[in-house]
Amino acid sequence: MFKRFVLLALASASLAAAAADDGKVKSLLRQADAYRLAMESGRVETEVRTFKAGVPDKTRQYAVYLKPGRRSLVLFRTATERGQKMLMLGDDYWLMMPSSQRPLRITAMQKLLGEASTGDVATMTWGEDYDGQQVGEEVIDGVPCLKLDLVGQRKGVSYPRIVLYLAKKDHHPVQAELYVASDKLAKLARFQLGDVEGRKQVTVMTLIDHLQKDRSTEVHYLSRTDRTLSDDYFNPAFLVRADVTQ
Repeated sequence: MFKRFVLLALASASLAAAAADDGKVKSLLRQADAYRLAMESGRVETEVRTFKAGVPDKTRQYAVYLKPGRRSLVLFRTATERGQKMLMLGDDYWLMMPSSQRPLRITAMQKLLGEASTGDVATMTWGEDYDGQQVGEEVIDGVPCLKLDLVGQRKGVSYPRIVLYLAKKDHHPVQAELYVASDKLAKLARFQLGDVEGRKQVTVMTLIDHLQKDRSTEVHYLSRTDRTLSDDYFNPAFLVRADVTQ
C-alpha cells in the first residue's frame, strides 16, 4: 500500500511539474508574440524583399488585415499583382485572382515571394498555435537566449516544429529554426527589433533558405495601425466579388 502511495505521489508531482512547464512556455510565447504584433485586430503594411547571394532581386508590397480568431486578409499592392487577395480563416487559405470568380484553395506553405510563404506573412502568433518545452540555453549573436522546442497544435500551421530562441532578458524573439513535416530544416528566421511608437517591436524578419543556398528573403513590417475591415471581407464568397483596391 505504501509503495502504491509513493508511486501515485511521484506521478502527481510529475504531472504538476509538466503542467507548470507548459504554463511557463505559453507565457514565454505570449511575451514573444507581443514583439511581433501588439494587437489582435488591425492592418500591417508589409514589404517583402528577396536576395540572391546577397544581391537584391525582387520587391513586393502587401497590406495585411488581421482579425481575432486566426483571420487574416492579405491584399497584394505591387502593380504586377494588384487585385490579388489571400484569405486565411483558421487552417483554411484561399487565393482570389482578379480574372476569376472562384476562390482557389491553397496551403500555408504556398510561396508569396522568395522564401516568404502565405503562412509567414498572414500568421504572426506562436502562443495560440504551438506548445512545447524549454530544452536549454544558448548564446545567439552575442545574446543569451532560452531555447524552446515547439510543436504545432493544429494541422494548418506553416511549420510542424519550430526551435525558437528568446532573449533571456526580455523574451524578445532572436532566431527560429523552421522545420517542415519531414523534420527537415527548411528556413532559419532572424528577427530585428526597432522602435515603434515608443516600444520595441520586430520590424524585420529575415528568412534564410536551407534548401536553396545563397537565397534569403526579408519581410519588413513598415507600419502597424488599428484600421481594419468589416467581417464581410473575411468571407470567401463575399471577398471574391469585393473591390478592395482602394
